[in-house]
Amino acid sequence: MPHRVVRLRNGIRLLHIPTNSPISHFGILVDAGTRDEPLSRPGLAHFVEHTIFKGTTKRSSVRVINRIENVGGDLNASTSKEETDFYASFLSPFYPRTIELLADIFFNATFPEKELKKEKTVVFEEINFYNDSPSELIFDDFESLIFQNHDMGKSILGSKESVSKITRSDIKNFISSNYTLENIILCSVGNITHTQLVSLCEKHFGSIVISEGKRERKPFLNYSPQTKEIVKSTSQTNVLTGVPAYDIHNSKRIPFLLLTNILGGQGQNTRLNMSIREKKGLAYTIESYFNAFSDCGLFSVYFGCDSHERNHCLELVYREIEKLKKNKLGTMQLFYAKKQFIGQLALARESKLNELLSSGHLALFYNEIADMQENMQSVEKITAEELQEVANEIFNLSNFSTLIYNPEE
Repeated sequence: MPHRVVRLRNGIRLLHIPTNSPISHFGILVDAGTRDEPLSRPGLAHFVEHTIFKGTTKRSSVRVINRIENVGGDLNASTSKEETDFYASFLSPFYPRTIELLADIFFNATFPEKELKKEKTVVFEEINFYNDSPSELIFDDFESLIFQNHDMGKSILGSKESVSKITRSDIKNFISSNYTLENIILCSVGNITHTQLVSLCEKHFGSIVISEGKRERKPFLNYSPQTKEIVKSTSQTNVLTGVPAYDIHNSKRIPFLLLTNILGGQGQNTRLNMSIREKKGLAYTIESYFNAFSDCGLFSVYFGCDSHERNHCLELVYREIEKLKKNKLGTMQLFYAKKQFIGQLALARESKLNELLSSGHLALFYNEIADMQENMQSVEKITAEELQEVANEIFNLSNFSTLIYNPEE
């Protein structure tokens, strides 16, 4: 579908992807996340995401929620290492209501002290939930291991101690420092004309004066491989192993995404799943991941298994990785790997909310996005030589870090 990125009169970028669906989506994406917090306030970006909905200069928190949900919509938000997203899904005729509400939340949030105190308790319970979910928690702990002594290594949720210290002043300072003009993009995927959308956004966003201050991020430079074992009250051993990889701007990112998918992506026919689950029956879940950030990236493999099979599973993982380094994919292997990956990309875009978030994130960095046809062409151009090259460039096993959650004996 055609898409456009334009600027409102005050400089805010607006991305629109038109659809014919009765359901539309609108969001405000911000290039600011956990890595942008003060060192003394881990969890601040996530706490802002929680509390920005807790009342504005003209609405209570209850009225904020009801404004969308009373007409069948859904209001949500998320925080990552580098981004904070605020978005809504709604019936298309309610575009005016949704845009007005999100503008009110974004620019007029009051962060009442009573609500801050209450929401800290909510976040404490979220922290408890993750602490009770080793298959979730291990990813945060692994990033802390990889990005030691760097902002990228901070937990998104923070700790109960750090969250308890967050003040209204901390919130205001974080927003003023990070929610700046070039760090914000408005995103729309829905059934509205470009002219109508621009008019609504100009009305509710275009007259707001936003700081143009430039924020500097400390680059991640000093990686050293680590191995760490932690005892947890679990039934199985949880393992994450991996290594730093390409950033979002690197031209080798797309070939490496394909390689990661071949190794342990979504399908049941991945090399890791076939080797460890289907042939050996050693694990229920085994997957590989590649996350590309603005100036760094992270490749990892996760699995859970019986404690006695831990080393065996790790050996099998590394064996499959070595095969990708030594053996170039055959013509038919590459053909079907591409078709599978393209199909998965197309299925993911069937969710228009996913399309809003993925396209918006790319637009934050590039000021433009690639449509599905361009994505397909990029994947089709990948050669077996390129895949082998990125495998040998990233998959240096002596450079891997490993985090293991061992069950109590």
